Amino acid sequence: MKSLIIVESPTKARTISKFLGPDYAVESSYGHVRDLPKSKLGIDPDKNFEPTYLIPLKARPVVKNLKDKAKKCDSVILATDEDREGEAIAWHLAEALDLGNSKSEERNPKAQTVQRIAFHEITKTAIEEALKHPRTIDLDMVNAQQARRALDRIVGYKLSPFLWKKVGRGLSAGRVQSVAVRLVVERENEIRVFKPQEYWTIAAELKGKGGTLIASLAKIKGQPLDKFGIPDKARADAITADLMTGMFAVTSVTKKEMRKNPPPPFTTSTLQQEAAKRLGYTAKKTMFVAQQLYEQGTITYMRTDSVNLSRESLAGAKAFLMKEYGQAYAADAPRTFATKSKGAQEAHEAVRPTNPSVTDVDGNKLYRLIWQRFMASQMPQAIFDSTGIDIVSGDYGLRATGATLKFDGYLKAWPQKFEESQLPVVSEGESLERRAITPEQHFTEPPARYSEASLVKTLEEYGIGRPSTYAPIISVIQAREYVVKEKGRFQPTPIGEKVNKVLCEHFPETTDIGFTANMENALDAVAEGTEKWQDVLGSFYAPFMKNLTEKYESVEGEKIEKPAAEPTDQVCEKCGKPMVIRTGRFGKFVACSGFPACKNTKRVEADPSAPKIQCPDCAEGSVIDRRTGRGRTFWGCSRYPDCTFATWKDPKIEPPQPTPPEKIAARKAELAETAAKKASADAKPKRAPKAKKE
Repeated sequence: MKSLIIVESPTKARTISKFLGPDYAVESSYGHVRDLPKSKLGIDPDKNFEPTYLIPLKARPVVKNLKDKAKKCDSVILATDEDREGEAIAWHLAEALDLGNSKSEERNPKAQTVQRIAFHEITKTAIEEALKHPRTIDLDMVNAQQARRALDRIVGYKLSPFLWKKVGRGLSAGRVQSVAVRLVVERENEIRVFKPQEYWTIAAELKGKGGTLIASLAKIKGQPLDKFGIPDKARADAITADLMTGMFAVTSVTKKEMRKNPPPPFTTSTLQQEAAKRLGYTAKKTMFVAQQLYEQGTITYMRTDSVNLSRESLAGAKAFLMKEYGQAYAADAPRTFATKSKGAQEAHEAVRPTNPSVTDVDGNKLYRLIWQRFMASQMPQAIFDSTGIDIVSGDYGLRATGATLKFDGYLKAWPQKFEESQLPVVSEGESLERRAITPEQHFTEPPARYSEASLVKTLEEYGIGRPSTYAPIISVIQAREYVVKEKGRFQPTPIGEKVNKVLCEHFPETTDIGFTANMENALDAVAEGTEKWQDVLGSFYAPFMKNLTEKYESVEGEKIEKPAAEPTDQVCEKCGKPMVIRTGRFGKFVACSGFPACKNTKRVEADPSAPKIQCPDCAEGSVIDRRTGRGRTFWGCSRYPDCTFATWKDPKIEPPQPTPPEKIAARKAELAETAAKKASADAKPKRAPKAKKE
């Protein structure tokens, strides 16, 4: 008896194969095997939102291969990821392969039995345990994913044509992405209207018997000084003058122990945030690398909003801490954490290493970060000795504070920046010598633009999206050119602001934070089996379409202004007039200012000062942006047609993976051989055409 196990990726298949014997064959579906059609909506509202699924052309050979393999096995086990998308992939596989019990009724009694297994980590123990407890496909989870896909399809396919007609061709709207754009736009508006407020602080350098300290003005006439208590230079100068003539005496010295708790292990959101802060990774890159680590079996599943940890992992962490760091660092293990995220499933686990004793995986920085965070979560508090010194001078109270690290605790595994400041030893009632009084002017700062980390955090706090959607949201709003990232911070583009304005005014539900969060809760209810997915779609679709029909009639066009031509230092070689940079359907191009009399055009040359991204295929050319005949942007090698490297992924968002040196050498040899053959063919004399028979 042989079983066929199907997973999504070849890497995952190879990892699982290592743990199983000859009774199992492991194959990959290479992702989704069915999807909605691209050419039409693919959802019929008149038939209770019945979807039409097709097997994409590229997936057809995969489906045929899996069908052939399934016929040779007694049973099929679907081992796709444990989230909603993984459950949906399992269901689509069962449908595409016509497996016997893929639906509640059996269509084909002779077809193989299908079983579903799920696991948090790809380890021998986890796989063997999952195989002991197979289950059926969870149709509630499948329906939640179908509902999300249908909602996104309805908004995209129905609202985008409205934007084309009223605003500009090529625009698109997204159910969740539009909320993210709104957040970025509103933050930009806050920055624009921000008016800085002046305030001052005053510090005193004082010397005692034990040394010098810096104290800050904290009270006036016994009342705490708030941030804006010294509003201008005149007030600061008056206080400074008083302090310059005053005497200073210590009124109290307080010492206490401060304890700092370790952070919980990573969820998807916190992993993306810390990877952005500490490693400079985009959310997309973080998930890409985490997916590789998961499929290699080194970390648990990376799409989760739970901080729960298994008993085995807790025991493993304690054993490692005891062995490597000693009893003092293992005393608080095992430590558990409560999940705060609404709707999180405690049965799921946090992102953690599968083997706590493995501290490094081929120098992978993200793995090291995950290991450090997990290990720190099981370590004791960090302990600081804190000292506070209160000083009085007439009507003024000053305070100096200092802290020194007493026991590093979890900081041994999770280093954090902090300044130790040791104060000199002083005694109560001691007089201090004034060395300097320093007033300093400050102005309030505008709110910071969103970084990847802060945008992900805000989306999570508002309940917008779920662990699997944060990275795609951020990638899409950049790919659509609604926002750009400057110095690691997001700014809206004019197009993004215009689209946001139209959507907020006329389709508020597509950008409303509360509405979108409630829709996420409704999808959670579908996954839990307490709501029908068709009801969720119906409650959205009817009012949405009614409003859309009305807006087609009532909204005047708000077309995006065509960008003005940009001057250049080039001269047209055909007519001698200046060349300018214009923006057309396929992006920017250089054109003669004498158009339409002169129609000379050429490509915009890349900025020589801009950092070049090396082609990962030939390692000689640079990756540059290009346009398809329909105006879609892709990226390819600047040496085309000699090098045919091409990708749909923006290399500025997701840099291409470096090609191994041996592959580059082989590719160069291949290109050289092709060029030589072409040159040889061109050099051969052409045969004269044969004479036609009379």
